[in-house]
Amino acid sequence: MRRPSPLPQSPVAPRGGAATGARAASGPADAVADRDAGTVIPLAPGARDEEGTRDDGVPATSGPDTADGVADEVGFREVLKAARARRKALRAEVRRFTVRQRRRRALWLGAAASLFLLALGTIGAAYSPLFGVEKISVVGAQQLNEADVAAALSGQLGTPLPLVDESAVKKALVAFPLVETYALEARPPHELVIRIVERTPVGLIETRAGYTLVDAAGVALSTTATPTAGVPVLTITGGVDSDAFAAAGQVMRSLPDDIRSQVTAVSASTPDDVTLTLGGTNTQVVWGSAEQSALKAMVLQKTMAGKPPADVYTYDVSSPEAVVVR
Repeated sequence: MRRPSPLPQSPVAPRGGAATGARAASGPADAVADRDAGTVIPLAPGARDEEGTRDDGVPATSGPDTADGVADEVGFREVLKAARARRKALRAEVRRFTVRQRRRRALWLGAAASLFLLALGTIGAAYSPLFGVEKISVVGAQQLNEADVAAALSGQLGTPLPLVDESAVKKALVAFPLVETYALEARPPHELVIRIVERTPVGLIETRAGYTLVDAAGVALSTTATPTAGVPVLTITGGVDSDAFAAAGQVMRSLPDDIRSQVTAVSASTPDDVTLTLGGTNTQVVWGSAEQSALKAMVLQKTMAGKPPADVYTYDVSSPEAVVVR
């Protein structure tokens, strides 16, 4: 069979002019018909046909320009700016709500720093020559010469009060047997006070060198060739290291001053037979042991007030609940 002859095609209409006006008047149906007929009809710049393709060959998805990409870039910067503003606002809120706490912390830190600086300055000043010893005062000396004691401690002059050498002070005071105990007291800015407790002499012990004044512990305080007036002579079996001497010393320390001043002699062969001799009447006081010495001293004082030693030969207070007077 013979193939049918192809249909003749319509000639391409020129752009613009009457053909353009005729196509515009024909409407959509004519445009479709022309496409089916193979005629290419240009569209307006930027217009899209039914397939979504622009007349310049750019897919419709890319848009007429790059506005979408610019919008995305601008939006990212705005997000970063907003995030920074949000963080800044949060920090401002935190600071606003913690302002009282920060002020309180600052006050505590300031007070602590001030105290530290004050303490540091005080310590520095105390250990400086500003608080050096310029005066030494001796308190409590009765038998000792205060000037002699102060002169023995003159090596501490100029030393800052906190740095006074206690071992040197002790070494200097050892030269004074009458010093039983002592205490140092600093009186800023420049005075050092030495408080002394002197030993209490209880009597004289006869030795080869003469008569030695001793205290209740048997410490020799001084020695003279003859007995010192007003100080009792001790006749103790076993000497100052015996229990009898310890009992006699305890008895003498327990006596009131008015009775102690009347005692001219003390004797003891054992710790339980301490005997005192009073004044020019040679009145004997049988004391016995050193137990209950305070009570015995009080009873003896009351008894002597009622019956003076001049009319009494013996006071026996070895049993303080039943005093015997002869």
